[in-house]
Amino acid sequence: MGVTLMFMVLGTATPFIFLYLNKKTLAIVQSILLAGMWVYFIQVMFLAVVPAVFSITWIMFYTSMMLSAVGWVMFIIDMINTSEKYGGLTIKEIREL
Repeated sequence: MGVTLMFMVLGTATPFIFLYLNKKTLAIVQSILLAGMWVYFIQVMFLAVVPAVFSITWIMFYTSMMLSAVGWVMFIIDMINTSEKYGGLTIKEIREL
């Protein structure tokens, strides 16, 4: 369950990544899905109630996990493109930009 919790924490940061990438619609969708993700987690961990497969919280949990993975991949691609853009420049040239 520790790995799942780690991915949930990363998923919680994903709306900020979408805002950084100017994807406001995805940020709003991910924020809504986060609520369901944490409700599902609390139900399973602390209330010993396992929601049925394909219930609302189950769908929100797994959709949020997939969307957060997409967000992190988009962020990594953006960082690589940015580093290639500034790769050949000197510090003085970067400061002038």
